Amino acid sequence: MTTQTSHSLKQLGNSDLMLTAIGFGAWAIGGGNWDFAWGAQDDAESIRAIHAALDAGINWIDTAAIYGLGHSEEIVGRAVKGSSAKPLLFTKCSMRWDGERKIYRSLRAKSVVEELDGSLQRLGVETIDLYQIHWPNPEEEIEEGWAELARQQQAGKIRWIGVSNFNVEQIKRAQAIAPVTSLQPPYSMLRPAVGAEILPYCLEHKIGVINYSPMVSGLLTGRMTAERVANMPADDWRRKAVEFNQPRLSRNLRLVELLREIGAGNGVEPGVVAVAWTLHNPAITAAIVGGRSAEQVKGVAPALGFRLSDAEYGRIQEWIAANPVA
Repeated sequence: MTTQTSHSLKQLGNSDLMLTAIGFGAWAIGGGNWDFAWGAQDDAESIRAIHAALDAGINWIDTAAIYGLGHSEEIVGRAVKGSSAKPLLFTKCSMRWDGERKIYRSLRAKSVVEELDGSLQRLGVETIDLYQIHWPNPEEEIEEGWAELARQQQAGKIRWIGVSNFNVEQIKRAQAIAPVTSLQPPYSMLRPAVGAEILPYCLEHKIGVINYSPMVSGLLTGRMTAERVANMPADDWRRKAVEFNQPRLSRNLRLVELLREIGAGNGVEPGVVAVAWTLHNPAITAAIVGGRSAEQVKGVAPALGFRLSDAEYGRIQEWIAANPVA
């Protein structure tokens, strides 16, 4: 029997932020025409998706300046302005773009301040609830960037500061300067690597973890097929991703059938099972779940309360062990 819980909130690390089990991920709603795009996206549909998430009880949104080269933050700002619900807003710095839409990376103090001010303006707020270094890159600038985040936190432009895609050694370098509230890593049944060392470290040091891509960018939702992957737009970054290409694609779609079976017994979609797999790890505070339409959001909203039983989790682990990656 799977445990169903109410929409309980969990504290994020050392902060006073109380999060629902899933948050709205705003990467895909950045739209097309940039290096890590998901293809074209209708802005009105994006706003409906955000409103559906807030209506379902989701209380935080995670975006980044780089998503759509500022466009995702603008859409989040518009959606929140037009809603009575006031979610917690999380965004990120370190990836920037020039006049030709080419992406470059900087963690210099001056660059961080420019990025922060741009994000505040696009989101239409005076303070960002959680501001994160998106990538530890350039690595030699981690200390300078993190020290600036700490200064901006003291100045009141940021409530809490976190990191994304950092390893343990990089987290320790940041901790030597100022406390790390949270880590944002990729974590899913297809990308479990952070479970070995990084998640135990965060649990031990009371660093909150909000994992991204729990459904592996739509692959584990139950709606992905080989045909759909083949027909993705040319500017959808997933066309080049290893999990979306053979030989892995066929294996991954077989795994989805197990998730579908477990989900069917509980009245939820395969993607909800995939999210619940990540929440089964005690180090995970909450998971980031993307949505490009209100319909998608409604399908995965049950992940707010759905949890896997130990037996169901065990079935998934057995399948993964019996079907190693090619």
